[in-house]
Amino acid sequence: MKSIYVAIVGLNNYFGAKIFKPGQVLRLVKDYENDYDGEAIMAFLDPIGKVGYVANSVHTVPLGCYSAGRLYDTFENVSYAAVKFVTKETVIAEILENVEFEIYIKEEIYIPEDFEE
Repeated sequence: MKSIYVAIVGLNNYFGAKIFKPGQVLRLVKDYENDYDGEAIMAFLDPIGKVGYVANSVHTVPLGCYSAGRLYDTFENVSYAAVKFVTKETVIAEILENVEFEIYIKEEIYIPEDFEE
């Protein structure tokens, strides 16, 4: 299948572009409560939080990228995308199909040297 790319915009309203690196995975979530855009899709970088929105305007969607409106009906509530390129104001990400995640939790317990059982 042909790759689908989206632009993440509004970065400066959150943490800016400096937090992004190619390869990071973004969680894209439909924003049902957005009063300004009925097809708004939020972008999250876990564990940081919301980092922007998928572009949905002719002024913000770069050539070759899907708009949020075009992407909106292709998934239920949540989709994922991998960061490919980062500019000063925009992140270009590729939509990931059939995503599976493995989560590893490393727990370290500090035991003081003078601890007695």
